[in-house]
Amino acid sequence: MSMLHHLLPNYLYFSALQFICMIKNSLSPFFIRSIFCISIFISPVFLYAQDLSSDELFSKARQTAFEQKNYPKAITICKQALIKSPDYSDIRIFMGRLYTWTDKLDSARMVFDYVLKNEAGNEDALLARASLEYWNDHVDKALNYCDTGLSYHPESTDLLLLKSKILNSLKRYQDAHSTVEKLAKLAPQNPDVRAMSQIIKDNSSKNKIGVSYDYVKFDKQFDLPWNMLSLNYSRQTDMGSVVARVNYANRFSSNGIQFETDLYPHLSKTFYCYVNAGYSSNVGVFPHYRTGFSLYANLPKSFEAEAGFRFLYFKDATWIYTLSAGKYYKNYLFTARTYLIPDLNKVSVSYSANIRYYYGGADDYVSFGAGAGLSPDESNNVLINSNKVLKAYSLSSGYNQSFNRMNILSINFNWQQQEYQLNTKGNQYNLSLGYQRRF
Repeated sequence: MSMLHHLLPNYLYFSALQFICMIKNSLSPFFIRSIFCISIFISPVFLYAQDLSSDELFSKARQTAFEQKNYPKAITICKQALIKSPDYSDIRIFMGRLYTWTDKLDSARMVFDYVLKNEAGNEDALLARASLEYWNDHVDKALNYCDTGLSYHPESTDLLLLKSKILNSLKRYQDAHSTVEKLAKLAPQNPDVRAMSQIIKDNSSKNKIGVSYDYVKFDKQFDLPWNMLSLNYSRQTDMGSVVARVNYANRFSSNGIQFETDLYPHLSKTFYCYVNAGYSSNVGVFPHYRTGFSLYANLPKSFEAEAGFRFLYFKDATWIYTLSAGKYYKNYLFTARTYLIPDLNKVSVSYSANIRYYYGGADDYVSFGAGAGLSPDESNNVLINSNKVLKAYSLSSGYNQSFNRMNILSINFNWQQQEYQLNTKGNQYNLSLGYQRRF
């Protein structure tokens, strides 16, 4: 049979040419020349396709689709491969996906159903069929195909992730949360799982209140410790989250209150922003004004990048520019950051590196960090308001844990060694406790 598949198309091709030669006297010269030119073009292409194996044609179809973005041509190559290997399910499923991407949905359904008729538990075919229905707002059908697939493959991360998206779109948040929690145990290193977990939490509970307390102890620089208490409320909107915060602090033997707001608007699937503004009338305890902006980009291969600025105004303006890069690897997030503070004669630079290990969902992790210099995003940023640039080195650790789905507890410890006077160093110890409640 395989030899017949090879020989039959060639036989038909040359028989057609022989027939044209027999009746050429009754055809116009223009028609004959046209047929001759077409045959010259078709014959090497046709014979070349006959020489390739089905695996080689499959590889060529994928290359044509992904590199050339020529889906119709890729479909044609898939059909040539299926002439050689009609039971090659992977090729047929890929062809169905190509039909899906070109909005030929009926053809795609026919292809997927053909595979499922012969292989009822084919994971890839069930995933492709469920995805097609989900993308076209047939969520009940999509959920049915997901459940069928999971009955054969209960630990399929792709099917579980798609099911969590479907349940989220149906506003079945409790079921969606249960699904993504199971998925987090199977694939804790997958950043898509953590992102989906966060989306479900934000959708199921659009409001969040929080309280945090910071205690800072100095061994030399200041006699009295610093204390800061923060209360915040955040609301998830269609554009992103909005946060309102009130900070109360006791520093330099003085009390002060600061009002802040944070915005996290989503610009696209790739970009989102951080926008901050703050005000306090208690200058010294807090900056009189502060603002900040950062543009974040979610890049391929689990990379992310940030560029932005911070502005602090005490009695003079201080501009600070920041750059950061992050990489998700398995269940780790590695982040490197720098702050640049331009002055009249030089630019002060600070660096930090952080490692975060996720042991559960998006709110369950431990972190470790090290840095050189001061950060405007930390609670002790008032020390930047100094006549001279301080040398500082720091180590930090943190623990974040969610419980009962709606509660988040955080504990962070930071140690800094600062040169606050020429050749005079002191240590600073910072303990931070936080609690958040979703509702």
